[in-house]
Amino acid sequence: MMSTPDTGRGRLKRLLALLLVLLAAGLLYALLLSAGIGIGCPIRRLTGFLCPGCGVSRMCLSLLRGDLASAWRYNPAIICCLPLGAAVAVDISIRYVKEGVKKTHKWGSVLELLIIVALLIYGVLRNL
Repeated sequence: MMSTPDTGRGRLKRLLALLLVLLAAGLLYALLLSAGIGIGCPIRRLTGFLCPGCGVSRMCLSLLRGDLASAWRYNPAIICCLPLGAAVAVDISIRYVKEGVKKTHKWGSVLELLIIVALLIYGVLRNL
């Protein structure tokens, strides 16, 4: 198999291929969830506590149906963090395509840290 040259166009092709694979995997998982086949939370199974990500599968299915209220009930913290995470992902993607760098700017690192802290706090508060 020929490798794609390390140019902006080659990196864009690789990024689009990755996004296509992630989209296909997400759609396949959505189909499995719709059929009642899902992955349970190992943290919940081991500890009995809800992790910050508990409810994300049901949240995603609700978002696919356009039911934002239901998605909010499943996991409001992730809903709030999605735009911030999307901004970081877009920044990383643009830097990768333009410069070949696979990391975000300093503001993106700050957003990543804020997301982690927010999810940790949410994980504690939802179990009180």
